[in-house]
Amino acid sequence: MPCCCHEDDADIFRHLINSSFPSSAAAAAATSTVISPMNSHFWPLSSTDILRIIFHNLPVPDLARASCVCRLWNSVASHRDMLTAAFAAPWKLKAVLGDPLSRSFWRDNSLAKFAISHRIARGDTVASLAVKYSVQVMDIKRLNNMMSDHGIYSRERLLIPISNPDILFNRTCFIELDAYAKREVAVLYPDDVPDRRTTYVSNRIFSEESNKKVVDSLKRSMQVDNETAQYYWSLANGDPRAAFAEFSADLKWDRQAGHS
Repeated sequence: MPCCCHEDDADIFRHLINSSFPSSAAAAAATSTVISPMNSHFWPLSSTDILRIIFHNLPVPDLARASCVCRLWNSVASHRDMLTAAFAAPWKLKAVLGDPLSRSFWRDNSLAKFAISHRIARGDTVASLAVKYSVQVMDIKRLNNMMSDHGIYSRERLLIPISNPDILFNRTCFIELDAYAKREVAVLYPDDVPDRRTTYVSNRIFSEESNKKVVDSLKRSMQVDNETAQYYWSLANGDPRAAFAEFSADLKWDRQAGHS
């Protein structure tokens, strides 16, 4: 099915009108009930194809709200192709690769969500990288969760915040959970090819055994899958209470979005 970018509002309205009357029998059966076109039970808005056409026009925040309306809308709005298209559209990205550990990743596609992966070389300093990439020293330190400039010496790479959105044009980004930054980021690599020599695995910070026990406990408490529990555990820097607080805040956001 063609992308909504090739259709104007009149085309979308025509789809709605044509789909409003699936058959004369169905129309007769519906004469006793009048349902507003703004209601999710309105026949055209229960058609998967029509929802796809409409949802392709939505920015990320509105797509998240649409997913809270009903199961059908959630199914369409939460489809990977729909999410990546909405995420990439404002920046004209070529592709978004990788699966985030939490759906909350898709809620925000601001410029702060993206970063450049810089493999640290001899002689690199935070100040020199700030000059090279035209960003602030404090922004690099904040993104990489660094307390001082000396933190660079224990790392294989730094994430560099993006100051010029033109950098994203026609690029491929990779969704990663960075071990040091303790957040999921859409990362750009030189020539759009990830550096396979370096691994950025979040659970290397903790011992395998203790990590597994805490994640299992969080999974039971939150009633979520293992990947989601692992995400919040890593996000909270090993603090179970903070992990549960982050999860509760995301859950509250979902509920509020569903009623907005």
